[in-house]
Amino acid sequence: MKTSTTTTNQTSRRRRIRAKIIGTAARPRLAVHKSIKHLRVQLIDDTAGKTLASLSTLTLKIKGGVEAATQLGQAVAAQALSLGIKEVVFDRGGYPYHGQVKAVAEAARAEGLKF
Repeated sequence: MKTSTTTTNQTSRRRRIRAKIIGTAARPRLAVHKSIKHLRVQLIDDTAGKTLASLSTLTLKIKGGVEAATQLGQAVAAQALSLGIKEVVFDRGGYPYHGQVKAVAEAARAEGLKF
């Protein structure tokens, strides 16, 4: 079965981004993943190989597009600040920086996270 061009392009974008972005304990990686129905966000320490925090629209029980992404960004920023994390590295996961991905980033910045 032949893979689609969109899938292979996104995979190569994701690999290119991940080669440059590394999360540490002091400045973890804020990774965004989109599925058809839900949006997931994780704070990842790549040096230790651990996920520090994880939230999704499924766990928060919110639906919608950009509005849900904004609420998710606010929630992940609040959780990061409660863990003592003030700076993160943003990993858009190969997705274009607009729409839901942009809403997560801007909401997290507005709540006090620095990228």
